[in-house]
Amino acid sequence: MATTEELIAEYKQKRAKILEMGGPEAIEKRHKGGQWTARERIEYFFDPGTFTEIGIFDKNRTTLFGMDKVDIPAEGVVTGYGKVNGRVVCAFSEDFMAMAGTFGEHHGLKEIRIIELAREMGCPVIGLNDSGGARLQEGMDTLETYGNLFRTQIEASGIVPQIAVLLGPCLGGQAYHPIMQDFIIQTRKTGFMGIAGPAFVKTQLGEEISLEDLSGWKAHAVKSGQTHIVAEDDKDALNKARALLALFPSNNREMPPITATKDDPMRKCPELDTLIPDEPNKPYDMFKVINAIVDDGYFLETLKYHAKSVITGFARFNGRPVGIWANQPAWASGVIDIDAADKGARFVRTCDLFNIPVIALADCPGYMIGSDQDHRGILRHGAKMLFAWADATIPLISVMVRKSYAGAHYGMLDKGIGADLVFAWPTARVTIVGAETAASVIFAREIKNSPNPKETAQQRIKEYSELYENPYFGAKRGCIDEIIMPGDTRAIINKALDFLWDKNKNNRAFSAKPWRKYSNINL
Repeated sequence: MATTEELIAEYKQKRAKILEMGGPEAIEKRHKGGQWTARERIEYFFDPGTFTEIGIFDKNRTTLFGMDKVDIPAEGVVTGYGKVNGRVVCAFSEDFMAMAGTFGEHHGLKEIRIIELAREMGCPVIGLNDSGGARLQEGMDTLETYGNLFRTQIEASGIVPQIAVLLGPCLGGQAYHPIMQDFIIQTRKTGFMGIAGPAFVKTQLGEEISLEDLSGWKAHAVKSGQTHIVAEDDKDALNKARALLALFPSNNREMPPITATKDDPMRKCPELDTLIPDEPNKPYDMFKVINAIVDDGYFLETLKYHAKSVITGFARFNGRPVGIWANQPAWASGVIDIDAADKGARFVRTCDLFNIPVIALADCPGYMIGSDQDHRGILRHGAKMLFAWADATIPLISVMVRKSYAGAHYGMLDKGIGADLVFAWPTARVTIVGAETAASVIFAREIKNSPNPKETAQQRIKEYSELYENPYFGAKRGCIDEIIMPGDTRAIINKALDFLWDKNKNNRAFSAKPWRKYSNINL
């Protein structure tokens, strides 16, 4: 029988072997490629000395195809818990140096376990993805574990924040595992995500395409709209994940954390009083509004490169995290198309799940029209925004900056669809359609039969505009709570948040609603 000293020596030897990972040469090669190891990533991400690893000795049970002779340290994934920004967080970090970080049964079971712990303890979970995909040698064991992992992620969805960080390849079935998390952060040069790699695409479809073009950051941050934040490298990605976490509560039963700020909540923003051009169709940059009104000019934008006619992201007002959903008049006039609607609806619902108020800054001529958008389903996609607003239980504050026309009026948040408070600048143009369009319909016959059609049209346009194309008619009807000076916007929002912050205290928001599973959103 082994002595205690021998047993401890054996333990230290086994542990040391696992912690060696691929060895010094393999680690050096990885560093030269601009990447950290799975353990270095964990060490950097967590507050010093707080991370506790679990499952380090886990091992697969497969013996076929020579697997009984293969050593896979920690089953190719480091799992555990610790503190980030002083709050408890769970994480898994896939180890590409251990059999390419392939996903097998016990690799998956470790990830499942840490997500279950996160859900049970009410803390966020972070996935650091760097895997060659499914471990084919394990066959059905791998396949079934994927399904169990996906179900576990879905069961935790809306309960705790989930962030995926793409630091290496994530292809095949493996790619479904980040896509179902709340946010994806992808590195420019090393992060890849796709349902199949270039070789498989060529074999099945005959299409020749590079890994970068198929699965790189441009494919998802610009085109597909699946990558929320782009990072330069491992360090930048982990910093961005920490910053994102700092804006979220640990779980859906908590309010987002309030931080101290020296930025006066009642600070005036006089530069906004002259921002809006006199010409109604002349563009300006909505980021100037956002940067002026938020704490310290700090704004963490999401989906920056996708659907750029609208802006989504997070900021703070008097230390309180909020989501911002805004039009960007400098890009396609701030119109809402299919991609913009999807971007906005997912954003609002994510904020609602984690008790983060949303501020809407509206300057929108409408939903995009035309055969392309109609045939691709702009009505279905546009309706997602309406579901998101109407279902939301968080504080909702609307600021109508300039145009708020037609369907975009409620797509950008109005009183009827669910806003708690609606404010408008004097520059706001709030009506069902623009004056030119209205006049061309209402007065079509009169204009056509007029001795001077052009002059009559201008008169009728002016008449309609003065009557309806302003914020005062809406204020008369109680649809707009107050018309405010642009420079007072920051102070007005902060006072509104003072009033609305505890909106859901004692579940008041739910008590008046009939029971149902969930709304049947137009997916």
